[in-house]
Amino acid sequence: MRENELQYFEEILLARKVQIIKNLNGVEQEMIQLRECELNDEGDYASASNENLVESAISAQQLQELNEIEAALAKIKTKHYGICDMCEDDIGFQRLKVKAHAKYCIVCRPIAEKNKA
Repeated sequence: MRENELQYFEEILLARKVQIIKNLNGVEQEMIQLRECELNDEGDYASASNENLVESAISAQQLQELNEIEAALAKIKTKHYGICDMCEDDIGFQRLKVKAHAKYCIVCRPIAEKNKA
């Protein structure tokens, strides 16, 4: 991959990283506020509990994406970015534009997902 393409994807990844960190901080503040709220009845408790579960699931997904972004940024530094972790072929430019932290090419992605399940 050319240097200007690496720089392009590095900027995208860094911007997404900043957004995720901002989101995670916001979720953390909401969780603190929920814990500090006085829950007056079972309905309030159920609602707060449900919100807590949703926020936890979103946070877990965003932490996973953040880890993948960190790995992609490390690959940019070592010039191994854009190479499929499974077959070691190039990951298509268009795929990387859609998911800049993609670890697999379009052919290997379904195989990796099936093995993960």
